[in-house]
Amino acid sequence: MLLSNHSGKILEAGLDEAGRGCLAGPVVAAAVILPPDYHHPVLNDSKQLSQKDRESLREEICKEAVQWAVGVVSHEEIDQINILNASFLAMHRAVDQFSLKPEFLIIDGNRFNKYQDIPHACIIKGDGIYLSIAAASILAKTYRDDLMHKLAAEFPGYGWETNVGYPTPKHREAISRLGTTPYHRKTFRLLPDQLEFCL
Repeated sequence: MLLSNHSGKILEAGLDEAGRGCLAGPVVAAAVILPPDYHHPVLNDSKQLSQKDRESLREEICKEAVQWAVGVVSHEEIDQINILNASFLAMHRAVDQFSLKPEFLIIDGNRFNKYQDIPHACIIKGDGIYLSIAAASILAKTYRDDLMHKLAAEFPGYGWETNVGYPTPKHREAISRLGTTPYHRKTFRLLPDQLEFCL
């Protein structure tokens, strides 16, 4: 069973991102504040769940959360400020949307850029420890997956409907064969040997 709280504060928000290691598309982060007494037997790190469970939990989280929001940083911004800073910015953009100011932030990972004057804690593999971070991981992943599925229809051949932009062999082969799309991250190592191809 995942834990419901880290700081002892009622308005504690869990933050996580999706798409950090992708070759294409944005990085997406979510922030979630759950009720203090919230528990769910299935809620866990999004990577440990089936797509069906993620979709079901997405509805549950959006309905039951005290607050939730999603922040997006585009592939162009990633190329400008690097993926680490883009991940932090996406988290900040998610919290920016809250009407209630969180008292504490818990972040999946080991680094974070401080948000305003709100105290925070970085928790390695936090999405498998705290409910609110797990909830954020689900919202971030499902939102981003939906976006990449739409882009897959616009740019067929790269397998985004299944790999959602991650560097699978099929995705890299398509880049080598078809070149890049406007949604590829130009500062990323798109091919293993970085062969010359049309940008």
